[in-house]
Amino acid sequence: MKTILSSLAIIALTAASYAAPEVGSKAPDFSVKDTNGNTETLSQYKGKYVVLEWTNPDCPFVHKQYDHGNMQKLQKEYTAKGVVWLSVNSSAAGNNGSYTPAEWNKILKDRNAAPTAVLLDQGGTMGKEYAAKTTPHMFIINPDGKLIYQGGIDSIKSADPADIPKATNYVQTALDEAMAGKPVSNPVTQPYGCGVKY
Repeated sequence: MKTILSSLAIIALTAASYAAPEVGSKAPDFSVKDTNGNTETLSQYKGKYVVLEWTNPDCPFVHKQYDHGNMQKLQKEYTAKGVVWLSVNSSAAGNNGSYTPAEWNKILKDRNAAPTAVLLDQGGTMGKEYAAKTTPHMFIINPDGKLIYQGGIDSIKSADPADIPKATNYVQTALDEAMAGKPVSNPVTQPYGCGVKY
C-alpha cells in the first residue's frame, strides 16, 4: 500500500510539474536553439505578440494545415504585422518527427513555410513547461508576456484539409481580437492532433 501511494505521489508531482500555464498568467520563458543555431528566448521578444506552434512534419493533422497552405498563410499574414511566430518541435531524438537542423530547413523551404524560427526542443523541456500535448498545439502570448490563448488551431477536429474553410480559426480570431484591443472571445480551446513525441 505504501509503495502504491508513493508511486501515486510521484505521478501527481510529475503531472503538477507539467501543468499548463493558465491564460492570463505570465508565459514561461524558454531558451532553445533554432534550426540555424541561434538561441531563441521569449524575453527577447518582449513588446511583441508571440505565437507558439507545436509541430511535427510527419503528423497528418499538421499535413492538413501545411498541404492546404493554411499555416503558411497565417505565418506570412501575422509576421508581416510584427507578430513573432515560433514553430516548436519537441520530438525526442529517434522519435517520429525528429529531424536535423539541415533537414528542418529543407522541410521549411519545400513547404514554403514562413515562421520567424523553428525551435528544436529535443529534450522536451519547453514542451513540458507549456504542457504541449498535440501537433499542432497553439499558444499566443501578448506584448506584456502574458498567455492570452492556448488550444487548437481551429474548431474542426479532423485531418481533412476540406474542413479548413468550414472551421473557425481560433488563432486568427484571437490575434485579430487582441491586436484590436478586444478581449479574446475563446481563450482556451481543446487542442487536437498527434501526440507530441517526447
